[in-house]
Formats: sequence, structure tokens, C-alpha cells
Amino acid sequence: MKIRSQIFTVLCAAGFAAALTGVVAAEPKSPELAVAGERILSEKCAQCHALGKTGSSPLAAAPPFRSLAAKYPLDHLAEALAEGITTGHPDMPEFVFSTDEIPAILAYIEDISEPRAAK
Repeated sequence: MKIRSQIFTVLCAAGFAAALTGVVAAEPKSPELAVAGERILSEKCAQCHALGKTGSSPLAAAPPFRSLAAKYPLDHLAEALAEGITTGHPDMPEFVFSTDEIPAILAYIEDISEPRAAK
């Protein structure tokens, strides 16, 4: 019975991630969407992270948002935003964003992102 429960949990998580990716991919990219993402991140993240195309993060250990796409595929970031961003760092609170907020956040991050290095 425990194995069935674990399989069900994995299938639900996979279905949620697939549905979320579909929502994010289907969302049209518009300047207004990126502006909304900047507003959301300004309210919840700017006290620690740099949000623009330049500048240092107020908290040295917090990576600038412009560097995230170079480190993580944005579709993986979408899943993390929906499920809850957590780190091993005790000062960072857990954040969970709604499916309405996630496309806006990703549009803004994509808009300010540094070019991804060729491998």
C-alpha cells in the first residue's frame, strides 16, 4: 500500500509539473507581463536580490535574478516557484507563487537575463 501511495504522489507531481509547464508555455509574452513580474519580485524579493540588468544584490549571498536563467532552465524554475522556493539558508523564507504570478515572474527574469554561456 505504501508503494501505491508513493507512485500516486509521483504521478500527481509529474502531472502538476506538466500542467504548469503548459500554462507557462501558453502564456503570451508581453511587456505588461514582464512589468507585472518585476512588481511581484520587487515586493517579495528585492530586499535581498538584485532585480535589474545591473547592480549587486543587497544580500551578498543572494544571486541577482539576471543570473538565474544561466544556472537553471526557466521551466524548472517555474515548477520550483509553484511548489515553493526553499534553500538551506536560514534567512530565506519559503515562497510559493500562484499560477497567475509565475508566467509574469518568468517573463521578467527572461527579460533581464544575462546571455547563457555556450557549452
